[in-house]
Order: sequence, then C-alpha cells, then structure tokens
Amino acid sequence: MFWSNFLETVGLLQLRLDQLGMIGVSFLLAYLGIKKKFEPLLLIPISFGMLMANMPLAGLDYQGVTWAGEPGLLAFIYSFIELVYLPPLIFLGLGAITDFSPLIANPKLWLIGIGGQLGIFSAFGLALLVGNVFGPIFPDLAFGANAAASIAIIGSSDGPTAIYTTVMLYPGLLSVIAIAAYSYMALVPIIQPPIMRALTTAKERVIVMEQPKQVTSRQKIFFPIVVATVVLLLAPAAGPLIGMFMLGNLIRESGVAERIAKAIGGDFLSILTMLIGLCIGAASTAENIVNPRTIVIIVLGLLAFAFGTVGGVLMAKLLNVITGGKINPLIGNSGVSAMPMAARVSQKVALEYNPNNFLIMHAMGCILASTIGSAIVAGIFVAMLGG
Repeated sequence: MFWSNFLETVGLLQLRLDQLGMIGVSFLLAYLGIKKKFEPLLLIPISFGMLMANMPLAGLDYQGVTWAGEPGLLAFIYSFIELVYLPPLIFLGLGAITDFSPLIANPKLWLIGIGGQLGIFSAFGLALLVGNVFGPIFPDLAFGANAAASIAIIGSSDGPTAIYTTVMLYPGLLSVIAIAAYSYMALVPIIQPPIMRALTTAKERVIVMEQPKQVTSRQKIFFPIVVATVVLLLAPAAGPLIGMFMLGNLIRESGVAERIAKAIGGDFLSILTMLIGLCIGAASTAENIVNPRTIVIIVLGLLAFAFGTVGGVLMAKLLNVITGGKINPLIGNSGVSAMPMAARVSQKVALEYNPNNFLIMHAMGCILASTIGSAIVAGIFVAMLGG
C-alpha cells in the first residue's frame, strides 16, 4: 500500500507525451533567452514557468492547486493578470524610462506608428473570416468579434496591451494570446529583418537621417499631460494603459521626483516583467497549447505581426518620397510596439549597409507612436465590443 501510494505521487510516472513536448519547448526558449540573449528578461521566466506548469502533479500551472486544495503559487500570481492589475502597472514603469524626445522632435513618425496598426486590423479581418468559414465545422474556431479583436491585438507586439484587451473582451483566450504576443516580441530579431530587406531597396537602406532636434524640458512635461488628456477624452477605455504610461513619464520628466522615477522604472518594472513572464509560462500547459485552435491563433498572430511590420515599412517608404529622401524606410519595422527590440533591429540592419548610420533614436520615436496608437485601438475595441 505504501509503495502504491508513493508511486502515485511521482510525477515522472504521470508524464504525458504532450507535456514532454512542452518541456522541450521550455528548454528551447531558455536557450534563446540565455545563449542567444533574445529578450532574456521575458524568455527566462516564460521558459521556467512553462517547465513548472507541465510537470505532472506539481500544481504549478495557472489553475493549479496545492496538495491542500488551495490555489497554487503561480495560480495566485496569475490572478493579478486576470484582474487587469499587471498591464497598467507595467505601463507605469515603462513611462518612467521612456524619453519621448524623438517623437516630439519629429511628429512625422506618428504616421509610421499608425502604419504599424495594419497588423491589428488585418488580423481582425482574418480572424473573422476564419470564424465564418471554419466555425460551423470546427466549433473551437468559431471566432466572433470579441475573440477576433483579442487575437488581432497580438499585432500590436505589445504584451500588456494584448493582455488588457483579452481580459476585457475574451478571457478564455488569455493564455494563448499572451504567449503569442510575448513570443513574437522576443523573436523580433528573427521575424522582422527578412521583411525589411524584401520591402526596401539598396538605395533606401543607406539613407542617413539627420539627428533629432533638441527638445525642451517644457515640451517633455507638456507631452504626457496633453496626450493623456486627449486620449482620456476621446478613447477613455484606453485610460488604464495610457493614463499610467503618461503618469510614469510625467514623474520622470518633472525632475522633482527622481527617486520615485528611478524606483518604478528600475526594480519595480523588472519584477513586474518577471512576474508576467512567469504567468505566461504557467499558462503554457499542454492542454492549452497542443490543440488546433492554438495553432490557428499562433498563425494569425504571426500574420498580424508580419502585416504590422509591412505597414510600418510601407508608411516609412511613403514618407521617404514625401520628404524627398530624408526618411530611411528601415525604421518602419518599429511601427510595431516591440520596445526596444524593434529599434535595435532597425539599427542592426541599417549598419549592415551603412556602418555610419544611426537610426535607433528615430526608430524609438516610431515605437512610441505605435505603443500609444495600439493602446488607443485596444481602447476602441473594448469600448465597442466590451458591452
């Protein structure tokens, strides 16, 4: 009897093939984060959370319970995502480390951020199409407007925005959409460069952009106040994200609360990012991931991300024509909100063709415009469909 009871508590004897596959994926993500240094602050906790969540009997997934029947550790942490606490707090921390100077100095970059929203609207249409065509045959693929909007927001390449939108509109897809959004954010260096090269010419890639103009401290202080006011009046459902983002930035730019700005933009933000990565990993159970619906959502998310990159690059090409060749279209990949990785990719690809080119500040301006734009789109979705 003793040995029989003991064997029932050994996870190895309960390990299924799909769980083993997910453990293998967790090892791959850990390799990408540690060895390849692809967004390690995200991939390391995601991979370890995925490892723990797929261990049989451990109760360490997002719905896990302890041996005493109480919510498990990761289930408790995951509740902060479900209650929409973590995404706005992450935006608060991001605001405290964000310098809007490139966007203030060159307002034309707003257009590239708008172009990057092509991914969201393309994926929204595709998800509805999949739901209409395949939904009657496969009920799991019967995506309505709420599900389609949640899937589409993956195209923002902004994890907190994707989580916020999904919790508000279709919580049942939260784990898959969070995984897709953060995975594509981390895989920006792999996905974007081929698209950038395919859509630009050799002549365009070597364009040297002028350094951004100097921005006054007064402009930096007024910017978050004005943006928050306009967005809260026009798209109040985006308020939790934009409001906290601009609050964090105002604390930074005010110059009178440096200690708070340093705290929320430093350890506070790092801890929140680690926790949200851990939660995403905890939701990556074999039951959630190894099914046809997840595969379709992952594919739609990839298309959303790709179309967002395409939209940003094409808008940058148009601006290049309008400005008489002053805009390097390689910054168009930063029309998605993968901060700051997309800007690093812009810089890296540009240096391949012109070692004297420095595009990273211009690219950051595009990312900031896209971050604000995608949060507004999310707010519009929530306002229109949330009821």
